[in-house]
Amino acid sequence: MRRRGMGALHVGEPTRVTTFQQPQPAIAAASNNNGHGPVVEEIHGLIRVYKDGHVDRPPAIPDVPCNWGSTAPGAPGGVVARDVVVDRSTGVWARLYAPMTSAGSPGGSRLPVVVYFHGGGFCVGSAAWSCYHGFLAQLASRACCAVMSVDYRLAPEHRLPAAFDDGLAAVRWLRHQATMATTRPDELSWWRSRCGFDRVFLMGDSAGANIAYHVAARLGQGGHLAVSPLVLRGVVLVQPFFGGEARTVSEKTMTQPPRSALTLPTSDCYWRLALPGGSSRDHPWCNPLLSRLETLTLPPLLVCVSEMDILRDRNMDLCRALRKAGKSVDEAVYGGVGHAFQVLHNYHLSQTRTQEMLARIKAFVSATR
Repeated sequence: MRRRGMGALHVGEPTRVTTFQQPQPAIAAASNNNGHGPVVEEIHGLIRVYKDGHVDRPPAIPDVPCNWGSTAPGAPGGVVARDVVVDRSTGVWARLYAPMTSAGSPGGSRLPVVVYFHGGGFCVGSAAWSCYHGFLAQLASRACCAVMSVDYRLAPEHRLPAAFDDGLAAVRWLRHQATMATTRPDELSWWRSRCGFDRVFLMGDSAGANIAYHVAARLGQGGHLAVSPLVLRGVVLVQPFFGGEARTVSEKTMTQPPRSALTLPTSDCYWRLALPGGSSRDHPWCNPLLSRLETLTLPPLLVCVSEMDILRDRNMDLCRALRKAGKSVDEAVYGGVGHAFQVLHNYHLSQTRTQEMLARIKAFVSATR
């Protein structure tokens, strides 16, 4: 992990727009001169997997240090950020965010804590990517919350359930911070002092939403959602990345624009790389609809769906199935935008819909007590 110093993100600067060519999976049979043999899986511009297991990830999106600012114009105040090691044995780290002041929180009280998992098909992405850094700085400022953005291990080097295990490790780290709330000051006192550890939310987009869902399900296996002194109050799933052998209508018919972040072949490639070897897309980590949802203990959920996303129907099917199983599910559909619009700004309405999403998340977090 590359350690970066704490810095203030000065809100009011223009949001950086990040775009890249539509990823396309490809199979290359020819040998390469790099000594790793032929390429067996590739999503152009994002990941290349060789026969000997070597993996290349081109720098599709730049990393940024903590003192780099990219937040929404007109947002109040500033945001402080810092990188920390979560688990030295695995190399998992996280980027912490908090508003410089508690303005906007009821009575200036401690802020809810959002544990966030980035997207990328379990195979690419980073908590240091500029697009996530900017989005989560906005989330901290506009939704008045503290954020822990987890940089979990990636497939295919670390296939599932490694990402779920790292999510649980992040929760354990957060629980440890909560137990230190009254101890002597240290380098993280600035962040802990802003955190209301009795109001914790799990959140993620795409594959990160899948991680948030499964971590919440694991935390609820004991029949309760308190990881004392933490209390899990809710889960926010943004365009959750799930799949299945049977195709939905949106997967079969949705035509994606050139700058779309997810196509059906790309989705299939991610699942081949992320699931345990030999698994089909009906594995329960991919297709939760084949599980007994009524047996899960889950807090209230907010599911954010994009109208032009190939995952649209699968996301809405999950909402219906969870409600039928007796779960509390709030559903928000964003028109005119597709997958990952809130971080890639790859649609005409991305900025407008992103602000609508942030407002909806703030309302969900504020109402869930």
